[in-house]
Amino acid sequence: MSTDLYLGMISGTSADGIDVALVDFSHGMHLLRAATYPYAHELRADVLALAQGDDAVGLDQFGRLDVRLGEAFAIAALDLLRAAGTRMTAVRALGSHGQTVRHRPDGPHPFTLQLGDASVIAERTGMVTVADFRRADVAAGGQGAPLLPILHAALLARPGEARAVLNLGGVANLTLLDANGGVRGFDTGPANALLDAWCQRHCGAICDVDGALAARGNVDAALLAELLDDAYFALPAPKSTGREYFHLRWLDAHLAGRALAVADVQATLLALTAHSIAAALAAHAPDTHAVYACGGGVHNPVLMRALAQALPCALHSTADAGVDPDFVEAVAFAWLARERLAGRAGNLPGVTGARGPRVLGAVHAPWPALHAP
Repeated sequence: MSTDLYLGMISGTSADGIDVALVDFSHGMHLLRAATYPYAHELRADVLALAQGDDAVGLDQFGRLDVRLGEAFAIAALDLLRAAGTRMTAVRALGSHGQTVRHRPDGPHPFTLQLGDASVIAERTGMVTVADFRRADVAAGGQGAPLLPILHAALLARPGEARAVLNLGGVANLTLLDANGGVRGFDTGPANALLDAWCQRHCGAICDVDGALAARGNVDAALLAELLDDAYFALPAPKSTGREYFHLRWLDAHLAGRALAVADVQATLLALTAHSIAAALAAHAPDTHAVYACGGGVHNPVLMRALAQALPCALHSTADAGVDPDFVEAVAFAWLARERLAGRAGNLPGVTGARGPRVLGAVHAPWPALHAP
């Protein structure tokens, strides 16, 4: 039986680890195996320091971090293949999103930057590696994000039914699937990144497990209103954002002069996520019949309850539609690698704002090349 195997890998805005997915495209799209590989503590700390702009980083440190991330991605890819009992020579290509450390798609010199040296990944794994998926879209005037709506449409669109797909990663983004087949999408604002950062600062934990800290607090209405008044939420689409905008310094500026309990701030941040998503949906797709959520936030029951109360329609996990909510993004970069090798466009200009369709990603072949791109 012939197979069409690809690996997809990503570490999202939360920077909590590397998601890896082995996907077979020979008869549709089938997720064969997937796993998350947490970052070592020191590596994650260095990523977060750079992504949040906490400290100036020299070129030597920056270059070493790029290689360290590439090595971590390579180890994760090989480990998943061993667990799956799959030879690396059976995989046509590996699609690596890498780790975003800066995303500045606006201004006179827009850019987006993902680390995880693809040449290191190709060398260590012996697999053709496709990486650097976002910059071609940014070069064409687009936001470079979100890139998943095209896959969301393939997996979850239903004719005659308006649906939305909500990715609850470090930031939240919505894919709006019109009943007539139209696809739109944009980042709504913060999701897990601020919740995780506040929890880590005050509790020492990398995340608020099960939303326990937020559940102990009370929403501060005045703070919530001030946070929701941020200019980003009123921007028209296309738009995208990240940790370099919604970070602890942004939050601290709003907390100045307030004496709030740690749990109350966490509860207010969770409400910020729920309310900003609900407002975006009401403004851009008020006829939405159902929202399907994926990403790490689906495992936070307090957040999911807040969303269910704030949204004007039914809220589901993508698992209810047969799509694993933890690995949608990793599957997407396996699919984008396949599109790159086939020479097909991977962006949706109507989502990102690019001047037109673009083939995304750069191909890094090992030496000697095991596969022809």
